Amino acid sequence: MDFQLTDEQKMLKDMVRDFVEKEIRPYAGEWDEKEVFVPDEIIQKYADLGLLGITLPEEYGGQGLTAFEAILVIEEIAKVSPLAAFPIFEANVGPARVIHLFGTEEQKKKYLPRVTSGEIMISVGMTEPEAGSALTDLRTRAVLDGDYYVVNGQKRFCSGGGHSQAYVVYVRLSEAKGAKGIGGLIIEKGTPGFTFGKQERFMGFRGFPSCDLIFEDCRVPKENLVVQEGGFKDLMRAFDIERLGNATMSLGLAAGALEESIKYVQERKQFGKPICEFQAVQFMLADMVMKVEAARLLIYRAAVNASQGYPSVLHSSIAKCFAGEIAKEVTDMALMIHGGYGYSKEYPIERMVRDSRGWPVAGGTLQIQRINIASALLGRRFDQRR
Repeated sequence: MDFQLTDEQKMLKDMVRDFVEKEIRPYAGEWDEKEVFVPDEIIQKYADLGLLGITLPEEYGGQGLTAFEAILVIEEIAKVSPLAAFPIFEANVGPARVIHLFGTEEQKKKYLPRVTSGEIMISVGMTEPEAGSALTDLRTRAVLDGDYYVVNGQKRFCSGGGHSQAYVVYVRLSEAKGAKGIGGLIIEKGTPGFTFGKQERFMGFRGFPSCDLIFEDCRVPKENLVVQEGGFKDLMRAFDIERLGNATMSLGLAAGALEESIKYVQERKQFGKPICEFQAVQFMLADMVMKVEAARLLIYRAAVNASQGYPSVLHSSIAKCFAGEIAKEVTDMALMIHGGYGYSKEYPIERMVRDSRGWPVAGGTLQIQRINIASALLGRRFDQRR
């Protein structure tokens, strides 16, 4: 068991860190304040650096690396701005991976090169007004009519909604109950019958596009079926990888808050000396770094296992649950260390505190992760409907 990064992985982290300092950090606060998404020129630079295809095959313009390398990159960017990390998240551990893992060759050729080049972003449509944690209760229906599926329904809280050019949408393909009738369709922006609701405004996540996806007799070519009926397990196996990206957003926020605090405690003086001299501050720093390091190791374990296939539900749920919890705790301690400055919008800590509250909800609540953990430990599923 080797806990050291390879030379190539270290070079990747260093390259991304340098890019973030020059291209992201000076603007992260402004994007949050103005509630705007990452500019197109930044996304194009991601593409030029190969960051939009880290895990995608070389024949589609990717690098053919593993989920672990993608996690390294997402963490480095999320330390400064989860918003800026989102396009890389979507391309490498998000819905583009569903097309890579389960799509037809025609689908891969059509969409993946456009993802790696920065031409398009693909998002996922899962949650519905009455199907969030109870995802198998989803009602969005796709009925085959000749060469097209006719889709009716509504998706809620779609990250990337309205901005992304294509969506992997979970739909019910038959009247079969529960997971058995569920599959996935690729539905492109601009398809007749596909519209968007109003953009959401959240406590954090400012600048993230997010809205309802509305389907009214939307006709989707049958060749856009990416996961067959009954393939819900495949969708969720792919989502276990996405869950690691979600956990890494939380880790990035916690690690970023720790780095800001390390700098601050050596500069800020009280009673004639830097506040790092005070034991109360030292205790908080020690607690922060222990939490960050533990979360990082849990995520790394799951990501390395994912490189050999898929992460286990147990490992991915533990990583997401723990990282989501410690992001809130560490950013809170960073705010206390910074005092009034931590509460001020002139410093990044208050933004980190706000953002840290969103990731434990997105991609499956921490309570659902705890149920997953208990199910895996006991080797049985628990029916929440009884």
